[in-house]
Amino acid sequence: MVRNVIGSVLALVGAAAGVASVFKPWYDHRVGHDYRVSDLFDGISAGTPSLVESIVLPFAFAALVTLVGLVMRSRLLVALAGLVSLAATALWTVRQGQANGGSLTLNTDGTGLALGVGAAAAGGVLLLLGAVVMSGRQSVRSRREPAYDGTGVNGSGGAHTLNGSHGTDGSHTEPTYGDPQPTPDGRSDGRSDPEWPTPPSAQSGDTQTWGKTEPWDPQRH
Repeated sequence: MVRNVIGSVLALVGAAAGVASVFKPWYDHRVGHDYRVSDLFDGISAGTPSLVESIVLPFAFAALVTLVGLVMRSRLLVALAGLVSLAATALWTVRQGQANGGSLTLNTDGTGLALGVGAAAAGGVLLLLGAVVMSGRQSVRSRREPAYDGTGVNGSGGAHTLNGSHGTDGSHTEPTYGDPQPTPDGRSDGRSDPEWPTPPSAQSGDTQTWGKTEPWDPQRH
């Protein structure tokens, strides 16, 4: 969070410096917006173009991309804005040097390179620095999963073992050898009464029932 704030401030300052630079002198008291965008590719020309045709366009585009990148927390977009600003400045420097016979001067009387060029270059550097400082948007895969709270599928905690018990504090007691195993009918001996088939109708005088023997009768002896 702190990195995003610091990176955003650097990027905003860089974008503002780039836009403000075109309203300052660049070379021999000539203001930046007096240069055409086509001058960056075809060479420096004379005349005063409109703002739409001047080099205000690439720096305004860089500022717009910067705002979109900050809203989306995209380091890539902020870095792209910095590259656009630096590319426009570098291309102008090359073309101006060609127009001056391959050299540029910086004089104390204000002729030669002026403050506008430095502001444009500094703005591009600040944009790249802001992109580096920003942490960017966290991806879904990199988000930390919630910690396991010990709750099982059925609401009981921990890994279940046969006949193991769990305390209220999350502790688990392992079963000892010989412990009776629980059964579905609630018995603890692990056995249930067999289901006997329905006995046939007993005949009169019989002393036995199906599957069972009557108690001993003393009259038989």
